[in-house]
Amino acid sequence: MSRPVLDIVALRSLTAIADCGGFHRAAQTLALSQSAVSQHVRKLEKTLGRPVVEREGRGTRFTPAGRLLLEQARRVLAVHDEAVRALLDVDVDTVTIGSTEHAADQFLPRLTAAVQQVRPGCRVRYRIDRSARLVEAVERGSVDVAVYVTEAAATEGTPVGGLPLTWHATPGWRPPPAPAPVPLVAIEDPCAIRRRAISTLAAHGVPAMVVGDAGYLAGVLDIARTGQGVALLAAVGPAPDGLTPCPSLPSVTPIPMSALARSGADPATVEAAFGAVRELLHAEHGRPRGT
Repeated sequence: MSRPVLDIVALRSLTAIADCGGFHRAAQTLALSQSAVSQHVRKLEKTLGRPVVEREGRGTRFTPAGRLLLEQARRVLAVHDEAVRALLDVDVDTVTIGSTEHAADQFLPRLTAAVQQVRPGCRVRYRIDRSARLVEAVERGSVDVAVYVTEAAATEGTPVGGLPLTWHATPGWRPPPAPAPVPLVAIEDPCAIRRRAISTLAAHGVPAMVVGDAGYLAGVLDIARTGQGVALLAAVGPAPDGLTPCPSLPSVTPIPMSALARSGADPATVEAAFGAVRELLHAEHGRPRGT
């Protein structure tokens, strides 16, 4: 009896849904129709014989099987893309860009445009990962340029600005009255933004308790959309589907971001990429919360 085969294109759509926060933004990022992305998900569900993504109001939620598939999909795609690069792209001008999950849907399009402006016709590949692993990938040479949370990695890199952070929850959510702790949803440790959330509340004498965590941002969004808690998220671009800024909690200072380029990277490409990140973060600096 033949084993089921997971479609690589469908897996890419699945990770885009997680990284972009929904079907609509995933379709825009992949330059596909939303129906095509939905078909990819249905194909995966048919292969596995169980649902992986469910609609929840205006947003989406990954099922337990979906979260497991997402984790494996990232591993499959990383190996697949590395193999393609090694076997087929020897003579192709390719730039691999890395980003943390936080605000990746804002960083990656701007980085792509900046790189392609100085290297017209180049192929751009992406890697979304935790900051420490991005730095390791840059130092190995498998990623050309990466943007990451400075304090989450051992290598400081080049400072490019502060990423604004804002509390997000379901519309109408309110923190419980004192002395009850604020229920938090966050990426599992180690996570610099998780630490920033807890330390900010503690500095204002607000008790907090993590009621849900996940290995990836998509899981954090899924839990937050249930209304069980509040999440500290990047305040760049529109709020994730199904969530809205929550101004009733203490404001949070932006978290420093760094950029790093591999040894021997084209100087013009590096300058353009770093400049694009600085421009985005500078534009967001001082913007009113929740806009």
